[in-house]
Amino acid sequence: MSFDWPLGLLALIVVPMGIGLYLLAQRRRSKYAVRFTNLDLLANVVQSRPNWKRHVPPALFMLAVAALAVSLARPHANVRVPKEEATVMLVMDVSGSMAATDVAPTRLQAAKTAAGSFLDHVPAKFRVGLVSFSSTAALGLPPTTDRQLAHDAVDRLRSSGGTAMGDALVLALDTTLETVPDIATTPAGAQSAPEAAKGKRPPTVLLLLSDGANTLGRTDPLDAAAQAKELGIPVFTVALGTQDGVVDAEIRGGGGGTRRVRVPPDEATLKEIASQTGGEFYSALSNDQLQNVYKKLSSKIGYDTKQREISWAFGAAAGVFLLAGAGLSLAWFNRFP
Repeated sequence: MSFDWPLGLLALIVVPMGIGLYLLAQRRRSKYAVRFTNLDLLANVVQSRPNWKRHVPPALFMLAVAALAVSLARPHANVRVPKEEATVMLVMDVSGSMAATDVAPTRLQAAKTAAGSFLDHVPAKFRVGLVSFSSTAALGLPPTTDRQLAHDAVDRLRSSGGTAMGDALVLALDTTLETVPDIATTPAGAQSAPEAAKGKRPPTVLLLLSDGANTLGRTDPLDAAAQAKELGIPVFTVALGTQDGVVDAEIRGGGGGTRRVRVPPDEATLKEIASQTGGEFYSALSNDQLQNVYKKLSSKIGYDTKQREISWAFGAAAGVFLLAGAGLSLAWFNRFP
């Protein structure tokens, strides 16, 4: 929490002063009670002692004073504010290893289910696009607010081939920058293409899900991450599957047949991509964990954290304390303090 006028907090000195005066008044009250020598008569006159109740209204009034003092300093706090507009590119691995069953029923089906849930929770005004990749990268859907089109694009995904992760990241970046002027046509002295991109487009994030190491393509994933960093586009990465995941791959030549191949996720590369671009890395070892990851991502991507003045909250709290103190004093003692 921060304050526009920290000196306003000096008003809090009133609170310990008030407590001191209250304790002094209680001490004097005890001395006056001792002077009443006929204790039997006093017991008949006073039917019941107020005990702890008599301290509650003054305590509430002190809390009200403290809240008002803090409100004078104009406090600010970090508040989660829904984003009005953003673009999310889903970059999904559909290589042959996504047929592994270590994440039930298969890695791909779990990924499709989680992506569908993500689409249902992401804010309606967000544009969502899809890039899939196996041996090559393919644009499954340009960014759109039409959720049905997005669901249909995810449902069409099928697993086969290798893993061209770097090419997929480049394709996703290029898709989000369609409206940015080409650097060759940028006038002298004008912004570079990456700088222009930051100024023109709404907030953009890439959500990369993969279960294996990059094996094909023209671009190394870390080189693609460097491009995303230059453009100010964070990449959130999800490693799907366990280190013991396996698939049955066809044996090329020699009469066919299959052999069992281990397909562990490449967590190291995914962590580095997220770290370079300012995103976050997640590991999903099961269907339930993957669902939770996508829920966290929909919440994180859909909100910004901004500083907001909250003086009104402390002012409102002061009003509540004052009313509560006055109400209890009237109810218990038939008087205001």
